[in-house]
Amino acid sequence: MSSGSDGVLSGLATWTENLSEQAYAYLLLVPAFLVLLLFAFWPLASAIRMSFFADVIASGQLGEFSGLTNYVQLLTNTNALAPAAFVDPSFQTPILEQALFMTILFAVLSVTGETLLGFLYAMLMKAEYKGRRLVRLLIILPWAIPIVIQGMIFFLLFRPGYGLLTEPLQQLGIFSNLPLNTTFDSFVIVTVADIWKTSAFMALLILAGLESVNQDLYEVADVMGASRWQRFRYITFPLVFPVLMVAMLFRTMGALRVYGIIESTTVGCSTVPSMTCLVTQFMFGSASLYGSAAAVSVLIAIVVGLFIMVYLGFIRRSNQSLGLA
Repeated sequence: MSSGSDGVLSGLATWTENLSEQAYAYLLLVPAFLVLLLFAFWPLASAIRMSFFADVIASGQLGEFSGLTNYVQLLTNTNALAPAAFVDPSFQTPILEQALFMTILFAVLSVTGETLLGFLYAMLMKAEYKGRRLVRLLIILPWAIPIVIQGMIFFLLFRPGYGLLTEPLQQLGIFSNLPLNTTFDSFVIVTVADIWKTSAFMALLILAGLESVNQDLYEVADVMGASRWQRFRYITFPLVFPVLMVAMLFRTMGALRVYGIIESTTVGCSTVPSMTCLVTQFMFGSASLYGSAAAVSVLIAIVVGLFIMVYLGFIRRSNQSLGLA
C-alpha cells in the first residue's frame, strides 16, 4: 500500500517538474480558483438564476420562469408591488433611479473624502516626530470600532435635543429641526460617519505605498534644490498613485454596497436609500419579492463591475507610465 502511494507521489512530482513555469503557476492558483468559485461565483450565479423567475407573494417563493420581466419592471418602474418611494416625495423619479443615484453619490463623496483625509493621515503616520505612536493609534482607532457602535455614536451626536452638533448646525442653516428624518440631513450624517471610520483604512494602504518609495530619490531631489511641493508632485504622488488607485478601488466597492452604516446611524433606509436597501425592501417588506430582489442584486454587481473596470484601466496606465507593466 505504501509503495503504491509512493509511486503515485513520485509520478505527481515528476509531472509537476516537467510543467512549464506558466503552467505551474496556474496549477498553484487552482485552490484559490476553487474557493473563489464556491464563495463568489456560485452565489452570484444563484442570484442571476433567481432574477429570471417571477415572485410568488403569498409564499415568498419563486414562481415560473419570467425571463427579463423583473429587470424590465425595475427599469421602467412598472412593478406594482415595489416598495413606495422611500426618499423625499418631491423626487419624482422611479425607485430604482432614486436608489442608484443615492448610492453612486454616496460612493463618490465618501471615497473622495476618505482619500484626501487618508493621504493626510498617511503623511502624518510616516513623518518622524515625538508622539507618533499616539497619533497612529488615534488615527487607526475609528477603523476598529464596530459599525453598530459607530452608528450609535453619530445617531446620538446629531440627535435633536441633546446632540452636541445639532443645535450649532441648525443655527448655521445646515440642518433642519429633525436632521435624522430628512433625506439631505441624514445623507450628510451617514457620509461623514463613513469618512470618519474608513479614512484609517485608506491611510494604512497609502502608508504602505509611501514606505515603498525609494528614499534615495528624495536625497537626489534635495541635492537638486527641489521644494517640498516638487518632491510631492514628481516623486511621492506618481509612485504612490498605483497604490492609491487600489485603495480607492477597495473603498469604492465597499461604498457601493453600503447598508450597515445607514441602518445603524439614521432611522433606516426610509431616509437614505441605497441599492442594498432596495434589496432588503424587496425581500423583507410587506411582500417577499425574491425575484425582484435578486434582479437588484445583479444590477449592483454590474455597477460594481463597471467601477472596477475603470479603476483597473487607471492602474494599468499608471503602471505603464512607471515601467511596471
